[in-house]
Amino acid sequence: MKIQKAAVIGAGVMGAAIAAQLANAGIPVMLLDIVLPDNPDRNFLAKQGIQKALKARPAAFMDRSRAALITPGNLEDDLPKVKDADWILEAIIEKLDAKRSLWERVEKVAKKTAIISSNSSGIPMHLQIEGRGEDFQRRFVGAHFFNPPRYLHLLEVIPTPKTDPAVVETFSEFAETTLGKGVVIANDVPGFVANRIGVYGIIRAMQHMQQAGLTPAQVDQLTGPVLGRASSATFRTADLSGLDIIYHVANDIGKVTPDDEDFSLTDSFRTLVEDKKWLGDKTGSGFYKKTKDEKGKTKILNLNLESMDYEDQGKVKVAAVEAVKGRPLAERVETLYTAEGKEGDFLRGVMNDGFWYAAKMAGNVSNRLQDIDNALKWGFGWEQGPFETMDTLGVQTVIGNLEAEGRTLPPLLQAMKDSGRERFYSVNEQGEDETVTPEGQPTPYEAPYFILTDLKKDASKVVKKRGGASIVDLDDGVLLVEWHAKMNALGEDQLRAVQDAHKLVQDMGYAGLVVGNQGENFSAGANLPLILSQAQADEWDELDDMIKQFQQVTTSLRFSPHPTVAAPFGMTLGGGAEFTLHADHVVASAELYMGLVEVGVGLIPGGGGTKEMLLRFTDQLHPGQQIGATMLPAVQRAFELIGTAKVSTSALEARNLGFLRDTDTVAMNRNHILMEAKRQVLALAPGYVQPTPRQDIPVMGDAAIAALKSALYGMHQGGYITDYDLVVSKELGRVLSGGTGNNRTAKVSEGHLLDLERQAFLTLLGKKGTQQRIDHMLKTGKPLRN
Repeated sequence: MKIQKAAVIGAGVMGAAIAAQLANAGIPVMLLDIVLPDNPDRNFLAKQGIQKALKARPAAFMDRSRAALITPGNLEDDLPKVKDADWILEAIIEKLDAKRSLWERVEKVAKKTAIISSNSSGIPMHLQIEGRGEDFQRRFVGAHFFNPPRYLHLLEVIPTPKTDPAVVETFSEFAETTLGKGVVIANDVPGFVANRIGVYGIIRAMQHMQQAGLTPAQVDQLTGPVLGRASSATFRTADLSGLDIIYHVANDIGKVTPDDEDFSLTDSFRTLVEDKKWLGDKTGSGFYKKTKDEKGKTKILNLNLESMDYEDQGKVKVAAVEAVKGRPLAERVETLYTAEGKEGDFLRGVMNDGFWYAAKMAGNVSNRLQDIDNALKWGFGWEQGPFETMDTLGVQTVIGNLEAEGRTLPPLLQAMKDSGRERFYSVNEQGEDETVTPEGQPTPYEAPYFILTDLKKDASKVVKKRGGASIVDLDDGVLLVEWHAKMNALGEDQLRAVQDAHKLVQDMGYAGLVVGNQGENFSAGANLPLILSQAQADEWDELDDMIKQFQQVTTSLRFSPHPTVAAPFGMTLGGGAEFTLHADHVVASAELYMGLVEVGVGLIPGGGGTKEMLLRFTDQLHPGQQIGATMLPAVQRAFELIGTAKVSTSALEARNLGFLRDTDTVAMNRNHILMEAKRQVLALAPGYVQPTPRQDIPVMGDAAIAALKSALYGMHQGGYITDYDLVVSKELGRVLSGGTGNNRTAKVSEGHLLDLERQAFLTLLGKKGTQQRIDHMLKTGKPLRN
């Protein structure tokens, strides 16, 4: 069956946020909660949940208009309406009796094909449905989201022994494709997968910290990005999650686990929760506390666990971390695992605990090692899961260290020791990917989605490679241009790769081209250090040629004899946005942060972005408005969008802003965009007709320049823009007006607008104010308001 309508019961933080994610995916959803006895609005709690989701930061909704897909209601008046829902999810209080009582009521009104789920983070699913009918139990499956549901990729799907496998398959496909989640199949045991292993790691880190005499801030330095983990590391993650949640999960799991699974909380942590009631971000105080200095600037204070006072400890630096900065992840992990001193002792203790416990939980929390790795990656923001990290270090090395500590090896590690295998993930003699079962037996391994690095293991698939870019054969006649430089900044390698790919498509008879990658971000824009150095060296002829080449390559995505599809995601800024704007079709990740941000460094978009936004907004006008003063709203819209360096907060907003067209595709799951882009190329290829540059673009000329200058004058006088903002904005206005000397009925070519862009870009680059802005951005990562 297809899930087209949903109902969420419980409008607290999680329930409302899950409803928001359903709305993001275009699914109409009812949000129900109890009736407050003294409130005349019987739907108050559900409405309040929606409002809190609208105000949430980071934003729960990808576009505020999606809130209209949520219908508020209450359990007394509206529960019968869930009969229309294809999926019913509860997110109510974590009490077994309350959940059982709710399911008794839901069973009477839900349709016989509806999938029923609980978002419980700890109450076993099979206990919730005791006493329910066989058909209800067959359609029941746990669905444990992680907070915030929009941003954390993990969804633990938890079948009970009674759940129909077809229900698990249908729901998992819906969760992955429609909701954009990374699905892990968890066993119905306390803590499921991520919390069982992740909370164990947090608790053990607290214990090791106390033994080593380290501070929470030092531990967060050691267990954060340097280990390939989230910047929130250990104690910032605890604050974000809620110390009370960690407290209850640890206590609940500790009651039902063997003695060797040490979930005991430190005295200092108990003091924080039981005595101080400092629960992290929800109370404003935890291991860290936000405050403001005398200038009103936010300041982070660190908790001294001995005095239980908050202190300004400044920027905490750890020598072991500083020593490995800038190295690849594998080198960092290997170096830190063997480090000396109390920092090394702490890390080995924490890492060995994690390795031992993950191996012990294999076959318990999940029946597949990859589900454990993915749960930690998707739920806690790790780059590598515990088994992948052991592969990096060498499994036999880890086993030797665990035995040296006097630990009894779990069955999985004992089997690995006996077999002598050095890796959990490997390629067998037949060239097939394989992993091992929880019993240590080889088994075929299939990645949960298309992974580019796996495809590239076949060297024949890399058609051509440069230092910062590759051309990859995606099969079925489709080539991919993959950028893989730092932040995917755009320089010569990236441009040449696109040119080479176009030639290969034509010479070798390929169907078309995808521009995309699986890095952290699609592209953060042009190579600013190179541009600044050339400007300071007065290499103006070289810069002019470089901007011409950049324009030729971006526009080649529009004017090639074969279809091109861009697959942007994450940060898609400046030149990255300009490439996207010129593709025949775009398959964008729902999490798309796209913008033409050049004014922040004193420039304007010079790769066709200014031209493209003018065309898009002018084309949206009625034909009768594409002349004279009636064109001004389109010019103003492009001017405001570029002049304020507006960046979308999602693909839905990117569409509203004009960066995406209505015909472009938005994929909720970022991991699917390359394969969908390939499919779009193959759909466009038959009968594809090469477009030609337009020659009849209406512009307003001097009339628009005068109107924009008038508005700029008022903004400058009012203090809304700086002196140099005024300089940059005038150049932007000149391009969007089609240049000086044109009357309000003039028509120009795309080439003319590109020439104006290039001239403005170079003019601004030669000014001291722009060079100061670029230099400041490179040094601080922040724009300069000069």
